[in-house]
Amino acid sequence: MRNTYQTPVLDELDPTTGELELEERHSLRRVAGLSTELTDITEVEYRQLRLERVVLVGVWTEGSVEDADNSLTELAALAETAGSQVLEGLIQRRKQPDAATFIGRGKVDELRDVVVSSGADTVICDGELSPSQLRNLEQQIKVKVVDRTALILDIFAQHAKSREGKAQVELAQLQYLLPRLRGWGESLSRQGGGAGGGSGGGGVGTRGPGETKLETDRRRINTRIAKLRREIKAMKTVRETKRSRRAASGVPAVAIAGYTNAGKSSLLNRLTQAGVLVENALFATLDPTTRRTAAEDGRVFTLSDTVGFVRHLPHQIVEAFRSTLEEVARADLVVHVVDGAHPDPEGQVSAVREVLGEVGADRIPELLVVNKVDAADEETKLRLKRTWPDAVFVSARSGTGIAELHKAIADRLPRPAVELTVLVPYDRGELVARVHRSGQVLQSRHLDDGTELRVRVDEQLAAELADFRC
Repeated sequence: MRNTYQTPVLDELDPTTGELELEERHSLRRVAGLSTELTDITEVEYRQLRLERVVLVGVWTEGSVEDADNSLTELAALAETAGSQVLEGLIQRRKQPDAATFIGRGKVDELRDVVVSSGADTVICDGELSPSQLRNLEQQIKVKVVDRTALILDIFAQHAKSREGKAQVELAQLQYLLPRLRGWGESLSRQGGGAGGGSGGGGVGTRGPGETKLETDRRRINTRIAKLRREIKAMKTVRETKRSRRAASGVPAVAIAGYTNAGKSSLLNRLTQAGVLVENALFATLDPTTRRTAAEDGRVFTLSDTVGFVRHLPHQIVEAFRSTLEEVARADLVVHVVDGAHPDPEGQVSAVREVLGEVGADRIPELLVVNKVDAADEETKLRLKRTWPDAVFVSARSGTGIAELHKAIADRLPRPAVELTVLVPYDRGELVARVHRSGQVLQSRHLDDGTELRVRVDEQLAAELADFRC
């Protein structure tokens, strides 16, 4: 007997785990008015991103003006997710970023005037700055300067909850921080060429106590990075063990991937009632969530939510989260979620596919899902339907298209290879349960001697059913 899929209705009375987590996150928002001055801790600047009143600045090197505006709008959304108030946004047209100041000397003067007039305490640059660019900008503007990479890392640090997620974020932060340690010549001791005395030394004014504080911190960071890599490697082993168990059970795996804030977690909640956190913010959920669900024909499969992607996702994040992102590469199907109400959904798809290619998931079958159709205008929906005729258009918030999505996923699941008809005695009910769980039941009826099934199963289960073939 075929099961009829019905859209799950979430319980509005009992709060889910995600709702409780969202309430806790909002209660811990940063408080406006905290000091944001540059501070040196143990004579090396470990900077905490207390973002409050910020000015955004970007360099437009290629593409259209709409692309530049979309990039700065996304940077504003990132800044607001980190807890800041965006005051102004500036874009500089250049062939390439300035090697010394990122935006050029003339634009630095204009930026300094904007910072002074607006009362901003932080400048966020839409790109990854080199250590020298970071230092030069802060010396000339006199406020803290943060680049896009540091901003994303800060958001990841706020939102990581699991032990693996926290370790991955800390590894990415340390890899970013290592080449940006500062302090030479100002507050740190200078290292001489040898012990005190006239022979073998480096001359007057060059002798010091030995290893500088900067070098000590660099060595400690390298030690911590090595330890975190060992821990993440051990966690990867556990993850692979769980994955191999799922593969041995014959349960297909479906990974939900997509741009950040495209509605992946909302979609997972709609399909499985997972109850994970949902928030209208970038990178709201980082820790992957896996839930079991069933297709209309009774086949069980897993749905896994993954970390969201973004344009120019920092390479430190990709490397640190590689073990998590490999879940997508090992899946049988990738459900690629796109924000249909975004100004540039095509750009989102390109950015996601680029990251999927980096982790080897570009060869996995893909089902494109355009979400938030209830917020998109008709012209946009018609354009996207022409661009992606095979895509499924849904709204995780209203439930529109969810049944069609569930059917589309079921149609693309890998089907067992062996088809056979068996008569299973009633005292072997565990075999019938396994067939329903990992196989595909094409026909079923109850007879006097047992349950007659026409099924498609894998070779291992087919061998166990061989004695009951009709």
